[in-house]
Amino acid sequence: MATNSLTLESVRHSLIRQEDSIIFSLIERAHFPINSPTYSQSYVSNSIHTFSGPLLRFVVKETEALLAKAGRYANPEEHPFFPEDLPPSVVPPHNFAKFLHPPAASININKDIWDTYINKLLQLFVAPGDDGNYASTAASDLVCLQALSRRIHYGKLVAEVKFRESPQEYEPAIRAKDRDTLMKLLTFEKVEEAVMKRVAKKAMMFGQEVTLNKDGNHGKYKVDPSVVSRLYGDWIMPLTKHVEVEYLLRRLD
Repeated sequence: MATNSLTLESVRHSLIRQEDSIIFSLIERAHFPINSPTYSQSYVSNSIHTFSGPLLRFVVKETEALLAKAGRYANPEEHPFFPEDLPPSVVPPHNFAKFLHPPAASININKDIWDTYINKLLQLFVAPGDDGNYASTAASDLVCLQALSRRIHYGKLVAEVKFRESPQEYEPAIRAKDRDTLMKLLTFEKVEEAVMKRVAKKAMMFGQEVTLNKDGNHGKYKVDPSVVSRLYGDWIMPLTKHVEVEYLLRRLD
């Protein structure tokens, strides 16, 4: 997105488009049962002596190393889950627009996103069981994690646009390091309620089981719409606002 085209409205449109990516990624992950060995500390470590950790961590780290070589993380909208020791890009650099305030641009809360996804979210929409497709499960998890990370860290762009539109509203709280006031300034309950209703409706539309039976298959969805709504209300929007607050606290540095 070009700097001169970045407005609060264009940012909102991007966030709405990202809802689709998140919901489709959840639907794809729901195709597999929980497949617990994917998250076991010993499953991979017993086979790969140079690596310690679960299969998901192995897949994500290896994938991010490849994507780093291809230049993915030169884009300020992308955030690796394991930024330590990523290899440099080997492709010609792209001149991404410099929109974010440099001292605040480095915020990365992917550890929180990872912990929330593994320990809280998965159990809400994935069925119990084990079908042995651990690598495919990890690949689906990675798509979910990337979609969630992109959406939540988009809060930096939201915060920058809001600050540029009304700096006088935010500067006193920023100078006072007043997180509570900043959070209040960034919270619009009616907007958040509308988002939760919209994503639930999208989950109904995208996740319907389509049949040719005249009676249809009403009420059966690939991912429970109430879970998607809760995902946004309990985690995505609060974590996004957390990113916005942390960004604004560094905006005058």
